[in-house]
Amino acid sequence: MAIVVEDILDSLRNFDMDQLNDLNQVGSWPTAVKVIIWTLVFAGTLAGGYFLHVTNLQNDLQQVQQKESQLRQSYEKKFFAAAHLDGYRKQQLQMEESFQAILRQLPGDTEIPGLIEDITLVGLKNGLSFTSIDLQQEKMHEFYVEKPIRIVVNGRYHDLGAFVSDVADLSRIVTLHDFSISPTRATRPQEQGGMLKMEILARTYRYNDDRS
Repeated sequence: MAIVVEDILDSLRNFDMDQLNDLNQVGSWPTAVKVIIWTLVFAGTLAGGYFLHVTNLQNDLQQVQQKESQLRQSYEKKFFAAAHLDGYRKQQLQMEESFQAILRQLPGDTEIPGLIEDITLVGLKNGLSFTSIDLQQEKMHEFYVEKPIRIVVNGRYHDLGAFVSDVADLSRIVTLHDFSISPTRATRPQEQGGMLKMEILARTYRYNDDRS
């Protein structure tokens, strides 16, 4: 056994390392060199395969961890939604009730004359005289229909202000826009001084039942 080991060591000592550069002389390499070379190749191949395998496992692990994080977040959102489901339902009912209350404030087509009458009564109560109240063409929107009303009235400055305030306080939704005020000639002597003409656009709204 000692002689065999010594022979192997002698063959390694006498081996010219330059022969490694010539693969055509592999057959003449000492057995010990061949064993070492093949051992190194095998070890390198094993190490490379192990490294690639571990790298793939790490990538798979990262993907699984990311998916776990996404599932955890999804679960937390669903759990939160489920825990507050009763609250959401109550809020939905409240919103539906509020929506219905708003709809009740929107006049239907048949209620427009009554609204014009209310506006007229408000004006007369504040000492104004009406020149005209003209219905304008409707404007269609997705959820509602806008009905403009052009109003021209005469009166004193403070009376006009009170009229605008009272119209805004009507039970039906009415918004006022594009007003202009200019002096006007009084028709009666007692009205001389401070008489103004106001042109204003009132807009009322109704729910669009015809939307698809």
